[in-house]
Amino acid sequence: MRLFNRKGPSGFSASSPAEEVTQGIDATGLTAIVTGASSGIGAETTRVLALRGVHVFMAVRNMAAGTDVKDAIVKEIPTAKVDVLELDLSSLASVRKFASDFTTKGLPLNILINNAGIMASPFMLSKDNIELQFATNHLGHFLLTNLLLDTMKRTAQESGREGRIVNVSSEGHRFTYREGIRFEKLNDQSGYGNFVAYGQSKLANILHANELARHLKEGVEVTANSLHPGAINTNLFRQEGFGAATTCYVALHPQVKGKTGLYFNDSNIAQPSQHAVDTELARKLWDFSLDLINRLSQNS
Repeated sequence: MRLFNRKGPSGFSASSPAEEVTQGIDATGLTAIVTGASSGIGAETTRVLALRGVHVFMAVRNMAAGTDVKDAIVKEIPTAKVDVLELDLSSLASVRKFASDFTTKGLPLNILINNAGIMASPFMLSKDNIELQFATNHLGHFLLTNLLLDTMKRTAQESGREGRIVNVSSEGHRFTYREGIRFEKLNDQSGYGNFVAYGQSKLANILHANELARHLKEGVEVTANSLHPGAINTNLFRQEGFGAATTCYVALHPQVKGKTGLYFNDSNIAQPSQHAVDTELARKLWDFSLDLINRLSQNS
């Protein structure tokens, strides 16, 4: 229990809930998108961001579940500004439609939280015929981020406030395939392991954030970081405060200003795996993901 309570350099620990790590922060005027916001960590992240004044767009696959969460948040926080939009990250067409619908609104975008994910599912292919965990956890978010990036850059320039892209990874990124990412065997069912495939997708989240940070370093005030969200026990978002803490910390806290290409755990900077800091692997994944999306777009 002592380790759980031990504070890191940020002043927070594994036992610091999301409300504590954002205490005193006034985020009024900011707009955020949170994917996978209809349950668990995503729902609690939405609640705490709304509590601090952020206008949150919940990007959810299940609109009924998303609306229920929105209603519960607004009941608790009458001033909350929350909207629900449909997004299925396993479908690149759905990602494109979501990005188009959001962009058409002409709204600013300060914070993008790539939170949605599936975990350790049996071998399946997405609507675009890509292994489902890689498609949902990485590729959908990769495309979504690319499609919203110009809006984020413009918002940062016009508002003078730093934009933040937050990829929710996992300590599970350490338990991936031996080579890290199986570029040539992505859809190989015979070598598939549901937990290592999950690890691969979570490693991809970190590599994506790191490479994005390198692309953004030239003169644009938009940062990109990744994190492990912490333990979760239940789908009832009231219990998700610990799990959502690091996400909310990285999204809102002044301590994170200017920090980019980093990995966080327990609301502190942490050290990811060797694969995760491999710059060549990050570049290869970036090029592979772009090429894959382009090929799939031509075929659709």
